[in-house]
Amino acid sequence: MRYDIDGAMLQTLLPSIAAAEDAVARLDERVLRSPVGGGFAERSHFFDAAGALWVAGELVHVEDLVLHDAHMDSRAPTHELTIAHSVLRARRRIWTGEPSWALGVSGLATLTATGGEGKVPDAKSPAAPVEIDEEGEDEDGPLAAEMAEIDALLARSQKLLDIHTGKTPASESAAVTPARRNEDPLGLLGDDEWDEEQRLAEWRSVLPLTDSLPPVLGAIILFEAWERIEPLRRQHWLGGLLVASHLRARGKVVSHLFSFYGGLKLVRHERRRARDRATRLQAFLEAMHLGAAAGLKEIDRLSLARTQMELRFRGRRSNSSLPELADFILSRPMVSAAMIARHLRITPRGALNLVNEIGIREITGRGRYRAWGII
Repeated sequence: MRYDIDGAMLQTLLPSIAAAEDAVARLDERVLRSPVGGGFAERSHFFDAAGALWVAGELVHVEDLVLHDAHMDSRAPTHELTIAHSVLRARRRIWTGEPSWALGVSGLATLTATGGEGKVPDAKSPAAPVEIDEEGEDEDGPLAAEMAEIDALLARSQKLLDIHTGKTPASESAAVTPARRNEDPLGLLGDDEWDEEQRLAEWRSVLPLTDSLPPVLGAIILFEAWERIEPLRRQHWLGGLLVASHLRARGKVVSHLFSFYGGLKLVRHERRRARDRATRLQAFLEAMHLGAAAGLKEIDRLSLARTQMELRFRGRRSNSSLPELADFILSRPMVSAAMIARHLRITPRGALNLVNEIGIREITGRGRYRAWGII
């Protein structure tokens, strides 16, 4: 599969490339010099995580994501919310690492949990024996029957995993092939033809090409290659995060981790998934331009909100909690009294008093379970 750009396509994309490069550079410079740049960088994690699920066709409210991240869910978290929180944690991990860390072998291994720092215990390998104190173990205890059932269930699960991963001998595997198809008709436990390591290696082979191109053009080629190759079936959202990491590694966006999905969700699905390659690349460039423009508007909104809050606590004593509260409000799409109390280590009643003093807008419109944010 070819990922280079010919002359005719480059002429078509050149105006969009210039517009996207200019918009991204303006946003980076603005965030770098703005007093609310730190809060903007933290808020972008939440909005980009929600945007990643939006692009995938799922709706996750940013407010629910904020509460879930603070371990203050108002209801049981949905599967989509759990995935969005995984995107949020991955963005934070990429941001705290070196600029080129996520695109390296160790970075991808950590983010995909296939090796290195993020390597998870192999379910196919036998578990280490657990030493049990025989004097304190009662085989005829009240839970002996239940524990035996659990052991039998684990044995059956391990045998099924061995069958799907080819761990069993050839003769035994051939004998259970019909049962394997009946027990897993949807192929949920694995796909022998879907080699994620090989697909990741194929995607990483595009990196040398993108290093010789302008940062924005290289970023969209990386994303298009990710969409075409589909290295990860369960972490397909990682492609947009690696695009932001590429922009950071090339020095194009150093003030924050660019919110690519925040702009991509503003582009029509027909253009994002078009069969024509030039149309797709044009859509990805437009997504970068729209994401940067939305970021500039967000910076203006946060700067105005900070100026208004500063008027409230100007002239206060040096140990006042209002400046710290203002920084916390700017770093979250919304805050609650419990979140403020935990962050500032004060009582909920004290948190409510501080909110009344700083004059932030209440966004829930309810008497109980209230929340405040910058709209």
